[in-house]
This record gives sequence, C-alpha cells and structure tokens, in this order.
Amino acid sequence: MGMVQEFKEFAMKGNVVDLAVGVVIGGAFGAIVNSMVGDIVMPVIGVLTGGIDFSGLAIKVGEASIAYGKFIQSVFSFLIIALVLFMVIKAMNATKKQEAAAPAPPAAPSSTDQLLMEIRDALKK
Repeated sequence: MGMVQEFKEFAMKGNVVDLAVGVVIGGAFGAIVNSMVGDIVMPVIGVLTGGIDFSGLAIKVGEASIAYGKFIQSVFSFLIIALVLFMVIKAMNATKKQEAAAPAPPAAPSSTDQLLMEIRDALKK
C-alpha cells in the first residue's frame, strides 16, 4: 500500500501534471505545424522553385528509397516550431524583466516601529 500512495503523491505533484499537459499540447501543436508545412508552406515553395513536389522527392538506391523530400519538410517543421518557441520564451523573458524592474512596494513598518509612531503621534497632540 505504501508504494501506491507514494506513486499517487508523485503523479499528482504540480510539476508532473504541468509536464503532461505540456507534452499533450506540444504534440497537438506539432501536428498543426506539420500540416501547415506540408499543406501550405511546401506547396508555395514548390511553386517558387518551379513546381517541385518535395513530398515525392526520393533517390532509389537498389531496392531502398531515400525520401529526402520528407526530410526537407521535417526541417521546415522544426524551424517553424523552433521560431515559435523562441518567440514565446523571448516574450516570457521580457515580462520577467519588466516585473524585476518594477519597484517593490515599501515594506510595512514593524510592530515596534508602528508602536513608536503611535507614541510619537500621541506626544505631538
């Protein structure tokens, strides 16, 4: 029973749940980027390069086929994902810098200081 409880505590920690959500969203984002590259970007690049269909580019080596066109599409997908991640991280860093640059509110006086100020104010009256 102890191992089950320990696993439950581990699995329900915030970091593990956050990581799982990130992996699922990342997988969905990867599918969107792959579709964008395969269905939008690569056909446009194909038109610009004279009608080349990159998905069908391959070299026959004996019985094997090296599909370097799919590799080119994967490189474009990687570059787009890397660019988006770079922009997200850059925005997060800018936000952190703004928070760090903001002046901290003055600390409230300690209870001793508060008491001394009340005594001072009472003596002034």
